[in-house]
Amino acid sequence: ARRRTSGSFIKAERMPDILGRWEAGSTYEGFMGRWSRPLAPLFVSWLQVPGNAHWLDVGCGTGAVTDAICRGADPASVLGCDPAEPLIEYARGHTRHSRASFAVAGSGSLPGRAGGYGSATSLAALNFFPDPIAGIEEMRVLAASGGAVSACVWDYGGQVEFLRHFWDVAVALDASARALDEGTRFPLCRPDALADVFRTAGLRHIRCEPIDLTTTFADFDDYWQPLLGGVGPAPSY
Repeated sequence: ARRRTSGSFIKAERMPDILGRWEAGSTYEGFMGRWSRPLAPLFVSWLQVPGNAHWLDVGCGTGAVTDAICRGADPASVLGCDPAEPLIEYARGHTRHSRASFAVAGSGSLPGRAGGYGSATSLAALNFFPDPIAGIEEMRVLAASGGAVSACVWDYGGQVEFLRHFWDVAVALDASARALDEGTRFPLCRPDALADVFRTAGLRHIRCEPIDLTTTFADFDDYWQPLLGGVGPAPSY
């Protein structure tokens, strides 16, 4: 699923510094987790996974989707995985559901489950996978027969407006910033390219739709201060 929004949520596999630093769970939560919390229930509802399924949350970050699954999807279990240990520590400390657990693991080293997962999903992390196609293939292999494999990404090139404004001004002042702009670096965040990743990974019956979320800032400081925390591509720049 392509996520189109006037705000942005970004989450990373452990990657080179050019993609941003992800050391501080609370700082990350203040920058992007604030938008993932209202976003995650919309995504989980859109997936329409039957109850009592076992879920794998790949690139779980601070636990927004895991929490939304537990609250709204009646899962048998949810395993949230992320290669960034500080984010996993934050998720463990702020997710209070007996059916949820967390592990430090990323694309390429995801834990399997006997019988597979009824749903393997990823919120706003796919474009940060070292190899997105291989990542989706791994999720497909780990899914149970007839299970769902899904992801949503942000529309960095268009509707993620608060980052779009940031990068447009940054590039106007510093041409080298263009190479760091998520809208330039992540072409798979476009609908056709995203669907092609799933087809290439061997999946069928693909559905790709936008879901909109409005971000509201109380004032300029509410917008600007989270960008000074050094967590994520734009704050790192």
